[in-house]
Amino acid sequence: MFALVDCNNFYCSCERVFDPKLDGRPVIVLSNNDGCAIARSEEAKQVGIVMGTPEYMIRDLIKEHNVAVFSSNYTLYGDMSDRVMKLLASFVPRLELYSIDEAFLDMSELAYENLLELGMRIRTTVTQSTGIPVTVGIAPTKVLAKMANRFAKKKRKDIGVHWLGNDYLIREALEATDVGDIWGVGHQYSTMLVRNGFKTAADLVNAPEDFVREKMSVVGHRLIKELKGIPAIEWEFEPKKKKNICTSRSFGSLTQSKDVMIEAVSNYAALCAGKLRKEKSCARELIVFVKTNQFRTQDKQYEHAIRMQMEVATNNTVELIKYALKGLDIVFKDGYNYQKCGVIVNDLVPETEIQFGMFDQVDRKKNNTVMHALDKVNQAFGKDIVRFAVQRFDKRYRLNARFLSKKYTTDINEVLHVKI
Repeated sequence: MFALVDCNNFYCSCERVFDPKLDGRPVIVLSNNDGCAIARSEEAKQVGIVMGTPEYMIRDLIKEHNVAVFSSNYTLYGDMSDRVMKLLASFVPRLELYSIDEAFLDMSELAYENLLELGMRIRTTVTQSTGIPVTVGIAPTKVLAKMANRFAKKKRKDIGVHWLGNDYLIREALEATDVGDIWGVGHQYSTMLVRNGFKTAADLVNAPEDFVREKMSVVGHRLIKELKGIPAIEWEFEPKKKKNICTSRSFGSLTQSKDVMIEAVSNYAALCAGKLRKEKSCARELIVFVKTNQFRTQDKQYEHAIRMQMEVATNNTVELIKYALKGLDIVFKDGYNYQKCGVIVNDLVPETEIQFGMFDQVDRKKNNTVMHALDKVNQAFGKDIVRFAVQRFDKRYRLNARFLSKKYTTDINEVLHVKI
């Protein structure tokens, strides 16, 4: 048996933990640059706020229904997620992180546990310890666990836990789930299946194997096995290493300043370098891109990218910044209102498998020692507390975040104050 634990309206729930006055009030969280609604409380859904709607288009709804609006606070959400996941890991031998607010729990070794009671205990413990409400779905496979979780949200809201412990309960969940709501079935597959008479998961279970192989390939074959209660999707107890890393943001306001672009590109390259070192990888290729806002028809439009091969694969911040600024010099043109730029590192290899150049004169052992020391200092005293001068400290390109809440759990100067 496996479980899928999902935090309910996670970003909104994080905001509510530190402001109880938000309970019962519609809450939304906006995307980067205060763009679109990317998280909605149940109350916000009920007043008609649709996922992905730009904030400026729903200002009347926000005012009419007294909707609480927040900018994305990923520092807070990441820390709260870490707390939830550590609690979940204490209940089972193995756990797979699926996203910032979801995890699969391996219960196959808990033969003598009452799994329904365990699900209830997990839900109660997480809610009491973190303030984040969760829903638990338990089933023989990952796909069925995802389905049980969804069934609990729709049909068992008061309990928040659903266990597909027998054939009757599995059949009930299959019949209640449209094919488009099955985990792994996208829009194209959903349209094709409905067109061929498969409307629910119960219909799909009985689909001929030849049809599934022809129309949905091996992915569909695994899906059918999972729906029948036969585990067919591998577990990823260790996150897969990335094939590339991209760091990019839209600017808080349009800019024509190359100095601002230099600052942004330098910081993006440094972020890529830090992520590479964390994964113990090095990059052999770096891409720098810039672009204007295509929706501003009154502006001249420009978009360009440059791809550069590095002499030796590296995760050294100094080298990546050097290459990134060289790329910016090539793609930058005066006279354009730039909206965005970014850095991508590609062709990643393990840092233990680097092919050195015959004429490479860089003291890489010394540089690695410096980078290791820099990472330790920043980890101990705060993110980017030590940085290179070209990165600056003022972040003139920073995103709009007019509704940003405090970093209650990670900044001693912003901890919650309680008045008695």
